[in-house]
This record gives sequence, C-alpha cells and structure tokens, in this order.
Amino acid sequence: MRCCLRVAYLFLYNLVQFCGNTWIFANMTARLFSFGADAVADTFYFVGVVMSVCQLLSLLELYHIADSLEGGMLLPRFVQIVERNLLLFVVFVGQEEFQRKPIVCVQFYLWNIPQLLRYPYRLLSLISTPSGNLLWARYTLCIPVYILSVISEGVSIWQAIPYFDYSMYAVQLDAPVPVFIRSSYVLIGYLLLLAVGSIVTVKFMVEERKHQLDDWNRKQKKK
Repeated sequence: MRCCLRVAYLFLYNLVQFCGNTWIFANMTARLFSFGADAVADTFYFVGVVMSVCQLLSLLELYHIADSLEGGMLLPRFVQIVERNLLLFVVFVGQEEFQRKPIVCVQFYLWNIPQLLRYPYRLLSLISTPSGNLLWARYTLCIPVYILSVISEGVSIWQAIPYFDYSMYAVQLDAPVPVFIRSSYVLIGYLLLLAVGSIVTVKFMVEERKHQLDDWNRKQKKK
C-alpha cells in the first residue's frame, strides 16, 4: 500500500511538472514565432506565474531525495533549485523593470529545456524502463544546458546590479557602529558563490551520468 501511494504521488508530481513546463515552452515558442522579438519583452508577463509555481514545487524534490522517495544526489539538486529560486524571486519578481530584459526569456528557456527531459524520464521510470536514448539525453544534454544556464544566471545578476543600486536596497547589521550592506554588494558576492556551486554541481552531474550509463550497460549485458 505504501509503495502504491509513493508511486502515485511521484507520478502525479512529475506529471504536473511536465505539463507546467510543456505549457511554458509551448507558450514562449508560439509567441516567439507569432510576434518575433516583440514577444521577448513580455515573456515574464505571460509565463512568469507558471514558472514561479513550477520552481516552488521543485523544492519538494529535495524532500524526495532526502527521504529516499527518489534516487539522485542531494547536493547538486539543492544547488540548482536554490540558485533558480533566488534569481527568480529576488531579481525577476523583485525588480519589475528588469522583467522586460531579453535575458529573462533566454533564462526561462535554459531552465525549461532540461525539465522537458527530466520529467518524461521520471514518469517512464515509474511505469516501465526508459529507452537508452532517453536515458542518454536526460543525463548528457542537461550538462551543457546547465552550464549555459549558469552563465545566463551570472549575466542576469550582473545586469540587475544597477537596478538594486538605483533602488538603494540595504541591510543594517546589529553592531556597535551601524553597518549597512548594499544589496548590490550581496549580489556580487553571490556571483562568486554561483561560480563555485556550479563547478561542484557539474562535477556531480558528470559522475551521475557515468553511473547511470554504466548501470544501463550492465543491465543490457545481462539480457
């Protein structure tokens, strides 16, 4: 009974994520073909809410891995989810003027494409054995897309710094002498953390790819 509930829950979760991310991709692509460059500026307006819901739901995946509901490495998934949610809600949602930047459209595509490989693979894993081609695509193509995504995230944060300077966001620290830390300085520091975190994540992704493909090859040889 417990196993059936687990499979049903994971199937529903992955199906919701797949439908949401498919809708985002279809909406952005259809608007891009219909309106050309004019559609880029309105990307956040049309898909921002659904993207926000999908990214918030992805926090559940940390629980899935930690509680052994799903296999996977916790650290790289944690880094990916946290960096996406921070950028989405601090920069994109927090700065309305920034939402019309072309980099937002680029970033949404780079976040979206790996999910269109991840969730079909997980759905098939729950009901049958995924094909070797899907397995290869899931664990191979996601690596270069993630690297491009991190570069895009860095560009987004760098472009957002003047907006935070203009808004004069600052944090006061409790100290004998009041100390104010501007949000723009925090973003610059976050860029360094992003670089370190992405290097560690790519290392884990390469190791996970090797493990999954080796495991697939062993199963094929046994057949």
